[in-house]
Amino acid sequence: MQIAIRREPIDGELRVAATPATVSQYVAAGYAVTVEKGAGVAAGHADAAYADAGATLVASIPLSKVDVLAHVRPLDAATIAKLRKGAITVGFASPASELDAVAALAARGVTAFSLELIPRISRAQSMDALTSQSLVAGYRCVLEAAMRFDRFLPLYMTAAGTIPPAKALVLGAGVAGLQAIATAKRLGAKVSAYDVRSASADEVQSMGGTFIHLELDASADAAGGYAKELAADRADRQRELLAPYIADADLIITTAAIPGRPAPRLVTAAMVTAMRPGSVIVDLAAETGGNVEGAVAGVDTAVAVAGGTVTIVGMKDAPSTMPADASRLLAQNIANFIALMTVDGALTPDFDDEVVASSCLTHEGAVRHEPTASALADRKGAN
Repeated sequence: MQIAIRREPIDGELRVAATPATVSQYVAAGYAVTVEKGAGVAAGHADAAYADAGATLVASIPLSKVDVLAHVRPLDAATIAKLRKGAITVGFASPASELDAVAALAARGVTAFSLELIPRISRAQSMDALTSQSLVAGYRCVLEAAMRFDRFLPLYMTAAGTIPPAKALVLGAGVAGLQAIATAKRLGAKVSAYDVRSASADEVQSMGGTFIHLELDASADAAGGYAKELAADRADRQRELLAPYIADADLIITTAAIPGRPAPRLVTAAMVTAMRPGSVIVDLAAETGGNVEGAVAGVDTAVAVAGGTVTIVGMKDAPSTMPADASRLLAQNIANFIALMTVDGALTPDFDDEVVASSCLTHEGAVRHEPTASALADRKGAN
């Protein structure tokens, strides 16, 4: 059975779905592996390394003959149209926002596994690509903030006087947020953080941050460790209570996300203008609408405030800005997931397995993921 790895076709996407190390694992398990030339160069992996690991290098992947296609970004219509019936795909699929692609995968008879749908249970931790890529993103956000900040982050006591530490505020304490807290702390900043989920306080403190308790009437915990959307009145109250903390921060990292929904708005334009000049905000959620009003994915925006400007950094594909380690982690997540379904050198999904069943997006012409199937049905009804 053949596993194919191609060079990601989206401009700016530098990650790759397999490394030479995971190719060696596939070969040892009995798979034939085909890699498109140049697929891993941006992530630090030369073609020769893939060949040495046992892969066959080709100028382009013959998609119509592929058994298993491992990929990073959601597949586009042109790719899906070339896949054969019964082919298997494993990668990020963004089912909530890529409904046309999901419908095309089902119509094509492709069995598609979405990494976003892997359940967050102990047995699946080694396959949890959302977590591994969020770790990269959270780390990178702090570096982006530090590079734009015009002061030191740590405390310095010198003969010429004392330089106080920068005040960093992290909004959203999921995996990315916790990594941002840890990274800002390592760089010497004084770190505080907020999250609507009740379990976050201990996690923030374990990373060295100070948790901000707001007087909201209840938490917003949802299944799988995610947050659920706040009602409009509670969201307004949340912003009101956060305002003084935002005004007092030098660096703000926002990472709040709700699966399948636009990013919650945490910071308004008025809150930005109340910040000190020279402050920096990095919005990891800019691609899904932004936690910060005025954030644009891939753009630095200077906002005029009294005495200067505040910089809003809209992050775009944050994990791809560190392609070597992001690919190392992602490729191993994918390899571990494929290993779970491998029997005698072939990928044989067992749909009685919770991890396999939960992560299967389409199979035998049907959309198996119920929320996505419902969204497609609702859209069809509306038309």
